[in-house]
Amino acid sequence: MAAIVWDTIGERFFELGVDHGVLYPYDATAKAYSSGVAWNGLTSVSESPSGADANKVYADNINYFTLYGAEEFGATVEAYTYPDEFAECDGSAAPITGVLVGQQPRKAFGLSYRTKVGNDTVGQDLAYKLHLIYGCRASPSDRSYETINDSPEAITFSWELTTTPVPVTGFKPTATLIIDSRDFSAEGAKAKLTKLENILYGTDGASTGTGINAPGPRLPMPDDVIAILSAA
Repeated sequence: MAAIVWDTIGERFFELGVDHGVLYPYDATAKAYSSGVAWNGLTSVSESPSGADANKVYADNINYFTLYGAEEFGATVEAYTYPDEFAECDGSAAPITGVLVGQQPRKAFGLSYRTKVGNDTVGQDLAYKLHLIYGCRASPSDRSYETINDSPEAITFSWELTTTPVPVTGFKPTATLIIDSRDFSAEGAKAKLTKLENILYGTDGASTGTGINAPGPRLPMPDDVIAILSAA
């Protein structure tokens, strides 16, 4: 068995950045995340899993076994702006164009974004990861408007997200998937990843839909993502 070697050239990986943000409002009638729209001005997504707390059970004067609580996934999204379609997700409704009524029911949504993967030889553009988040709801957030002075700063909006997991065949329900492009670099595998991205981001002239082979932009469910990336 070969000895462990640290910091091999080409294997000094790191991750950075966030881009390609897409909002997918949930369509309760179609029971699907459809009509994705670009989220411009996205500055950060801070993932914050919680739960899975250990509960030790003692018997016979020993730690007999340990139970673990359910794990939950949350996130904090920060951006300089947000899509018009996010208004309903942020508790606003529009009785007429140009007027928003606050403190309304908050619509569920999905979210996707991309982070970069780099290494010591290629730099920051080696590969990327796609992050898909399901069952999101945004909590009310503070907004501070200040007078313009000699050092003006743009407002940064921030939202705390909670999630409700969705089913995944053969696994516990989840609210998040991560797809690493390094695992889909071969020619055939790359075509599968391209198909998924066409669904996530849409293609010119294609209308949206809900089936596994329907065009985008839409957020496919985890079972559909797995089927697309594992197809022969």
